[in-house]
Amino acid sequence: MNPVKTAKKMELCEEIPWSVVVVIVIGTFMAILDSSIVNVALPKMMAVFGANTDTIAWVVTAYMLTLGVVMPLSGFLGDTFGYKRCYFMALALFVAGSFLCGFAWSLDSLIAARVIQAVGGGILTPLGMAIIYKTCPRARIGEILGVWGISAMAAPAIGPTLGGYLVQYVDWRMIFYINVPIGLINLFLVYTNLGESELIKGKHFDLTGTIFSSIGFFCLLLATSEASTDGWGSPFIVSLFVVAVISLTAFIINEINHPEPILQLRLFRNMVFTIANVLASILAIGMFGVTFLMPILIQGVLGQTALKCGLIMFPGAIASGLIMPFSGWFFDRYGARGIVITGTAIITVTTFMMHAFNDLTPFSYMTMVIMIRGLGLGLCMMPTTNAGMNAVPPHLVGRASATINQVRQVSASFGIAILTTIMQNRQVFHATRLAEAANMSTSTAGLAMQGRLIGLAYQLGMASGMSRALGLGLVFIRMEYLSMIQAIDDVFIVAAVLCMLGFIMSFFLMDVRKRHPVRSEAAGSTRQEGIALEG
Repeated sequence: MNPVKTAKKMELCEEIPWSVVVVIVIGTFMAILDSSIVNVALPKMMAVFGANTDTIAWVVTAYMLTLGVVMPLSGFLGDTFGYKRCYFMALALFVAGSFLCGFAWSLDSLIAARVIQAVGGGILTPLGMAIIYKTCPRARIGEILGVWGISAMAAPAIGPTLGGYLVQYVDWRMIFYINVPIGLINLFLVYTNLGESELIKGKHFDLTGTIFSSIGFFCLLLATSEASTDGWGSPFIVSLFVVAVISLTAFIINEINHPEPILQLRLFRNMVFTIANVLASILAIGMFGVTFLMPILIQGVLGQTALKCGLIMFPGAIASGLIMPFSGWFFDRYGARGIVITGTAIITVTTFMMHAFNDLTPFSYMTMVIMIRGLGLGLCMMPTTNAGMNAVPPHLVGRASATINQVRQVSASFGIAILTTIMQNRQVFHATRLAEAANMSTSTAGLAMQGRLIGLAYQLGMASGMSRALGLGLVFIRMEYLSMIQAIDDVFIVAAVLCMLGFIMSFFLMDVRKRHPVRSEAAGSTRQEGIALEG
């Protein structure tokens, strides 16, 4: 009997601590859900607190900025104080922040509560992934993360559906209060099911790296979130980018030379880890970009409710969730490259198909395309992360998880900002082209419309001049409507090109685990450390 195959089968038979996985899945789902569920409640909050669009946006922006600041710290905190203890405290902060958000009496109190909520949420996701890698058998990590990834994929799609229902039929405060009982139950499960990790003594806190990363990521994320409103060339946005570049450059220099950095950037010397992070960034932009664009199209342009929008997008999340355990099983046995190539190909094709969406497209067709696209995301999202994490030595999984999640967070924010700018510019372009093609004074269609409106005006006792003004108004509204649809379709083409780059890169994704299927724990740790740090 082949000893390699026998050892492989014994590895795959190792028991999975499902109680730990369930705890982490619940926490991750709650943290990611609150990144999307709030959006549909913003108009209601504006009415309640008497806020305008610029100020209410800080309910979302404050959460995003705080995530970007605290995520890099999660690895150090877990190594120094224990992963169970830190996860428990992060979950407790998230629950407390959720309660305060629901109890908010003013917009300022709501924003402050969102910051508290994000401090916990920003630590939950990377720490949860690290706990899974520390407690679960590496031979079955693909299957396990396939289950864990259901929460990461389903939450952004479920958020608008659940939020739309609660805002429309219950109360907007319930989008926060709903986290409290679930979070309290999960706190009990964390206390009873998670074991404490071994503390790493003698760690020196990287204060310089923390300061530079906080300033750099804060300015970068703030600039990307406000650029579409203030303009990329405005002094405020340019100043933010300058500060971000200077701070992040100093941060990178510090991390490379610091003996115990908060983000282990030397891991990027490993090509597998680097490609996995680039792919994860592309997939994050693809996932959150479509989650951002589809509500604009369905609600803002086509006039449907938030609940209807959520129902159209929900099957895509279900498809991702159903396929993820299969993608994990495939990864454990055959590696990442084949299934990631398949997934990115599906994402590329379906994203390009979405550029044909318009006001005549049946909602059933939209749902089908989004569902197939969800299958592609489910196939490649977790195997990409697994390939990168498997290139990391066991004692660095906390730092690697923080790095991957931070890169994904920044990429998604920057990608959405770029896509928003492209959409706005293309809308102006298409509106101008439509105005040139629909001249009311010279075009046959325009003259025919004027004739019909003049006849209607006489019947209603209106002056002919008013009929012309009415006609111009109707044409203008229609041009705005069509130009927005065409602009969103153009953005889908850009997103498809980006996905195509991910498809090409997936051919270079070599899986470390597949090349070294059998090794002792010590040998595996030594070999992987050499791969990670030498490249």
